[in-house]
Amino acid sequence: METAGLPVPITTFFSYVAAVLFALVVLRHTWREFPRYPISLLLIGLTAGLANVAYLVAIMEAEVVRVVLLFYLAPLWTVPLARILIGERIGGRGVVTVTVAMTGAVVMLWRPELGMPLPRNAHEWLGMLGGFFFALCNVLVRREHRVSPEAKSVAGSIGVAAVALPVALLVVAQPVASWGPVLAQYWWLVVLVGVVLIASSVGMQHGLSQLSANRAAVILLFELIVAAIAAHYLAGEVSRIQEWVGGCILAAAGLVAAIGETEGKTSNVNNARAASAPSLTT
Repeated sequence: METAGLPVPITTFFSYVAAVLFALVVLRHTWREFPRYPISLLLIGLTAGLANVAYLVAIMEAEVVRVVLLFYLAPLWTVPLARILIGERIGGRGVVTVTVAMTGAVVMLWRPELGMPLPRNAHEWLGMLGGFFFALCNVLVRREHRVSPEAKSVAGSIGVAAVALPVALLVVAQPVASWGPVLAQYWWLVVLVGVVLIASSVGMQHGLSQLSANRAAVILLFELIVAAIAAHYLAGEVSRIQEWVGGCILAAAGLVAAIGETEGKTSNVNNARAASAPSLTT
């Protein structure tokens, strides 16, 4: 879309508008939840919008690798946010898992010539801020258990569109009149991206509702592995040993987190069954 002449922020706006319109038809039952939980859905939508747009603007203007690394410091923000907002404690195993996951992300993305992964300018600060809002959004999703995953996804899509439009109008120098011909030619691609966005968001919301916030933050780092593989096979980028090593570390941390969550749930179920079982007396 950018190659065809439509700037990335504008494409983002119209893609999320398409996602919302698709939800109006397919997920129309979710709209009844908005008047019942307006504050919760507003906060989820706002944080999702700020996370996506902050990352987008930062990635356009700064070193891609540094922005991605700063954004994916999100698990570090998740630990205190989950403790403050939902009272979720992280045990020793959780600390080890988050540490291993962040190590994998740093190994995968860090470039010695670019220096330590600390913000050096306003756009890099924006990338890190996007990661903070991403973590905050995930914790808010976890906290609001009364709302369906579909409604949370729709709220997130509305939030991204609402934040993306004014930002696009401010940072894009291209005249609004030039958007029409590109949209008329590639409307089907915008619709396709919108459908994929809402479908993947619903899937993620279902997953977040079943996982602790800290473990979800670790598992979400798997996106880096998918991005590396896609860049290698679809974009022709050359992969380095460093990326594969970091990816393996990330995959291991995600596997440990998922297994730990499953074991925890199994233990809770067994304890509940034991507590409800009749006791034998003699």
